[in-house]
Amino acid sequence: MDFTVLTEHFVLVVMVACLVLGYIIKHATFLKKIPNNDIPVILAVFGALLNLLVGGLSVESAVYGAVMGLSSTGLHQAFTRFVENKETDKG
Repeated sequence: MDFTVLTEHFVLVVMVACLVLGYIIKHATFLKKIPNNDIPVILAVFGALLNLLVGGLSVESAVYGAVMGLSSTGLHQAFTRFVENKETDKG
C-alpha cells in the first residue's frame, strides 16, 4: 500500500485541534464524567466534522478527518508512554 495518499489529505490544523480537544477533555474538571474510552470516539467525530469544514463536503474528507482524530489519540498515548519511560529510567 502506498501511504503517500495519506500525506496528501493530512491537515495539520485538524490534528492539532483534535490533540487540544483531547487534552481538554482529559484534564478539565467539569468534563471528568466523560470516560476515557469515549475520548477517541469524540475525537474521531470532531476530526471528521472539522475536516469537512476545511477540506470540503465529501465522504473522503470525513474519513480522513476521523483518521486524524484517532491518530491524535495515538500520538498523545505514544508521547505519554515515551515521557513515562524516560522518567522511570532515571529512578
